[in-house]
Amino acid sequence: MAELIVTLDSPPPPPLAVSLILALPRPKILRRVLRAATMLGVKEIHLLNGWRVDKSYWQTPLLTPQRLRAELLLGLEQALDTALPRVHIHRRFKPFVEDELDTIAGARCRLVAHPRSAEPLTMARADKAVLLALGPEGGFIPYEVDALVACGFTPVTLGPRVLTVEVALAAALGRLSPA
Repeated sequence: MAELIVTLDSPPPPPLAVSLILALPRPKILRRVLRAATMLGVKEIHLLNGWRVDKSYWQTPLLTPQRLRAELLLGLEQALDTALPRVHIHRRFKPFVEDELDTIAGARCRLVAHPRSAEPLTMARADKAVLLALGPEGGFIPYEVDALVACGFTPVTLGPRVLTVEVALAAALGRLSPA
């Protein structure tokens, strides 16, 4: 019988100073997005409902604590990280925005990715910790963008192209990453 000795002699990579609000994507995409966000160092993820979020997505077994943990662990393993992100589930948009969002956001820079914004997302915008909101496929509807703007969020664009959720996530986190 072989014996395996594990030595943890190097610190995990530093966390990314970005927390994520993500409109719940399709389960297949959610798996990839959770892994990618974890690999890139996000330590706080808020899954949110929205007008364009299909109600059936909330029935996925992927939202159970065990399945969420399994997906996050895959991202941690890939990134040689050990600090598990916290995932919060918010099934209703309006109560989240009106009752919880300001407390969650605190003093962080608040950004909402919106394809029709004129202001580009750049590292210079993020001289402090960031709370980034990403909509579902098709983006947030105007009411949702307006509600986020009323809570202090600045709409930012990732460019002229329409992106999928997973590509938008990677592009946004890449621009907000210090390295």
